[in-house]
Amino acid sequence: MHLHTIGIDLGKTVFHLVGLNFRGEVEVRRKFSRSQLLRFTANLRVELIGMEACGGAHFLGRLLQEQGHEVRLMPAQYVKPYVKTNKNDYIDAEAIAEAVGRPTMRFVPIKTDEQLDMQSLHRVRERWVMRRTAVINQIRSLLLERGIPLQKGRKNLGHALPGLLEDATTKLSGSLRMLLMQLKVELDQLAQRIDEADALIGKTAKTNDACRRLVDIPGVGPIIATALIAAIGNGDAFRKGREFAAWIGVVPREYSTGGKQKLLGISKRGNAYLRKLFIQGARAVLQHSKNLSSSLGSWLSQLTLRAHPNVVAVALANKLARIAWAVLAKGQQYHPSICTNTAIA
Repeated sequence: MHLHTIGIDLGKTVFHLVGLNFRGEVEVRRKFSRSQLLRFTANLRVELIGMEACGGAHFLGRLLQEQGHEVRLMPAQYVKPYVKTNKNDYIDAEAIAEAVGRPTMRFVPIKTDEQLDMQSLHRVRERWVMRRTAVINQIRSLLLERGIPLQKGRKNLGHALPGLLEDATTKLSGSLRMLLMQLKVELDQLAQRIDEADALIGKTAKTNDACRRLVDIPGVGPIIATALIAAIGNGDAFRKGREFAAWIGVVPREYSTGGKQKLLGISKRGNAYLRKLFIQGARAVLQHSKNLSSSLGSWLSQLTLRAHPNVVAVALANKLARIAWAVLAKGQQYHPSICTNTAIA
């Protein structure tokens, strides 16, 4: 059997497959388990296999590539317009098979095991950071109910909490003291886990050549460097830095009609985690912008005079993202003196 395109609708245990011929007609409509699917595709001649980029897609994509197939992953929102009628698994698979053959479709590179490992580490670390923030806020709220306000910030809480627990003059009941001690233990455990994750990320950044080039960029540290590589690999999915900046959502939204251009706030599309990291890195650079002697520093000083600090931070995040893509995709070192000319192209 020779098919033109195949669309596979992924599930946890059941996979629905639809195959189209060169005229776009449905030739195959089958349902498989994982092992049955791999046995079926092992003896199949097909030009292109398409799947949505979701959980398990990268693993299955690599297995199909090992069988000699060309596999492409697509964002689910780009497949939805090709669904012709009511939703079911076969209709979704047919839409995937039709969408994967479109010449203007945007695809997601299949991640390696190393990228998935680093992505998993970042996701677990982010959950620990969010949990730590939640515990800190809960401790502050419990103390505020007893008339003890604390300043914002993890360090302020860390300095004040041990003294409050040991101070017998504070009007805290024994049960509340015990509860606060348990929350402090949880907070210390989360801090230890985050420190261990940071140490592992730092070790990986030191041993990876691309990470070593990225950390030379102002505002880019081991966390941003490893998260960037885990997300886009070598950056081949983007033709230029502007496309990468648009992908992480630090470019203006546009609502233009009738020949009149209207630009709004940033789009906030794509990878929200990378967008947050780059904006945080940009804010760190702004705090020490006076120490920048490169053209980036002069650009920042001029922009700061005429724009709001939040606008400056997002604009700098855009520039840093484009520089990072250029350093990653072109395999070059970061050169501060020419960062606003060639490294952003």
